[in-house]
Amino acid sequence: MNFTEADLPVEINHEQMVTLADGTTIRFETNGEAKDVYVGDAFNPNVQLFPDCDYVVETPHGNFKVTAMFTDTCKVQKD
Repeated sequence: MNFTEADLPVEINHEQMVTLADGTTIRFETNGEAKDVYVGDAFNPNVQLFPDCDYVVETPHGNFKVTAMFTDTCKVQKD
């Protein structure tokens, strides 16, 4: 299932992604306790997050915070 910017804030699992209004996508893969976060069409992760850590994705339409949760999810919200 894919989510859009209109669905924010939302928690996604590793099979889901968020597509922002400008077409930027945010997804992650689990790497043990860490989450490898991918922005856009990146082949390599933009960042590796551990639970309760966050990363801000900057776009021309605003900033979006991705937070690794203690469950197997990441929360995506407008910053």
